[in-house]
Amino acid sequence: MAGPGAVSPDLAWHTIFEPFRIKAVEPIPLLTRAQRESALEAAGHNLFKLPATAVTIDLLTDSGTGALSATQQAALLLGDESYAGGRSFQQFERVVQRLTGYPYVFPVHQGRAAERILARVDLKPGDLVVSNTLFDTTRANIEQAGAIGLDLPVSSSRVPSDRSPFKGDLNVDELVRLLTAQRPKFVILTITNNAAGGQPVSMANIAAVSACCHAVGIPMLLDAARFAENAWFVHEREPGWGDTSIPAIARAAFDLADGCLLSAKKDGISHIGGLFATRDPVLAEKFRNELILGEGFPTYGGLAGRDLSCIAVGLEEALDPDYLRYRARSVAYFAEGLQRAGIPVVEPPGGHAVFCDAGALLPHLSPDELPGQALAAALYLEGGVRGVEIGRLMFPHASLQLVRLALPRRVYTQSHVDYVIEVAERVARRAGDIPGYRIVEEPAFLRHFSAVMAVIPPTTPGHSASPPPAPSPAG
Repeated sequence: MAGPGAVSPDLAWHTIFEPFRIKAVEPIPLLTRAQRESALEAAGHNLFKLPATAVTIDLLTDSGTGALSATQQAALLLGDESYAGGRSFQQFERVVQRLTGYPYVFPVHQGRAAERILARVDLKPGDLVVSNTLFDTTRANIEQAGAIGLDLPVSSSRVPSDRSPFKGDLNVDELVRLLTAQRPKFVILTITNNAAGGQPVSMANIAAVSACCHAVGIPMLLDAARFAENAWFVHEREPGWGDTSIPAIARAAFDLADGCLLSAKKDGISHIGGLFATRDPVLAEKFRNELILGEGFPTYGGLAGRDLSCIAVGLEEALDPDYLRYRARSVAYFAEGLQRAGIPVVEPPGGHAVFCDAGALLPHLSPDELPGQALAAALYLEGGVRGVEIGRLMFPHASLQLVRLALPRRVYTQSHVDYVIEVAERVARRAGDIPGYRIVEEPAFLRHFSAVMAVIPPTTPGHSASPPPAPSPAG
C-alpha cells in the first residue's frame, strides 16, 4: 500500500479490482417485471418514491450510500457522545482544519443544512449568487431566500460528446463581464460539477475565479462534496500537478477559496453529515448562532459524536490514491460498457457517476416529455436498476436531458456493473418504443423528489406505451 497521498507506480493493470476485502454482505432484492411495474405505478412513476426493497441495483445517488471501512466502524464505537466539546468533535475539527486550512469549522446533519443556514444568514431577496452550476438543493435554498442563482458553465459542458478534460469549469470571461455590471453576494464553485455530468474543475479555473472575486472583494466558496475526486482528476489531467500528492492538491483548492460547504455523505464516505468551514469570523459567528437554532450545539451540529468520528476517518480515506484510482477506473469501465450497449453518455467519464444522454437516445421525445425520466423508468422496469433524472424534471429549464447512474462508494463490484450494462443494452434495443412522461402533481421546490407522473399515451402508429416484456434479468 502506498503512503498517504502517494500514487503507486506499479499498479497499471488492465483488470479493475476493488482495493478492499468484503467483511459483511447484504441480500439484494430480486423482483419479477410484474412486481416492478406494480411498484413503479404505486410510486407515481417517481423513482425516489420506490421502496428500497423494490430495487435490485440502486444507483439513485452516491450520497450517504457508501460502505464504511473497518476503521470507520471502529470509530463509531469510540465516538464521544458528550453534548458539548466532545472528543469526536475535536477529532473532526482537527481533520477538517488540516484538510482545508479554515479555522472556523461547523458540523451539520448534511450538506443542505449548511446551504440553508448560509442562505438564511448571508442572503436577502434580490441578491445574486454565481456558480459554475448549482445543484438542486443549493439552488433551492438560494431561491427560498429570495435570491437568484446564476450558472456560468463553460460551453463544452453543454456538449455531451466533447471530451475536454475540465468541463466543470466556470466561464471566466462571462464572470468578468458580469462583474463589470453587477456585484454578486458570493461565487460558489461546485467540485466536481455534478449537474454538468460530474465533470471536474481545473486548478487553473479555481485560481482564475478566485482572482476575479478577490479583485472586487467578493467571497468565493467551494461546494466541495467531491473534493477528493476533483483532486484526483487534477492530478491525472492537469499539466503541472502530476507530481503533487492528492491531499496537497485538495489543500491548494481550499487555499484559493474563502470557505466551503461540504456534504460528508459523498467524499466523507459517511451515511450522514456535512460541514461549513470559513476564514471569516463575522460570517462564522452568524452561522454559529443560526446553527444553534436549528441543528444543535456547534460542536455536534445535529450529529451523534460517533458520526463525527466516522466522518473524520472517511475524509482521510477518500484521499487515498489507490481508492481514487479504482473509483475513477470503475466509472470509466461503466461508461465504456454503456456506450457499447448503445447508450450515449457524457464524456469524459466523471468520478462518481455515468450520465446517460437520454435526449440523444430518445429523439422521439421532446424535453417536455421528460426523456430522462422515461429512460430512468425503462432501466428500472427492465432490470430493477434505479437511477435519477437530471433534466427537465429536476431543472425546468435544463438544456440536457440526462440520467445519472451514481456508484455508491465501496458497495458494488464489477459484476454488478456488468449486470447494469446488460440491462441497458436491452433498453437501448427498444429505445424507439419508450414512452414519455408528464407531471401530474408537483411541489413548489425540488419537485423531482415528490412529483407524481403518468405515462404519455403513444400517438405514433406502431408505438406501444407498454411493449411486451423481455425476459427479466432480475426475475
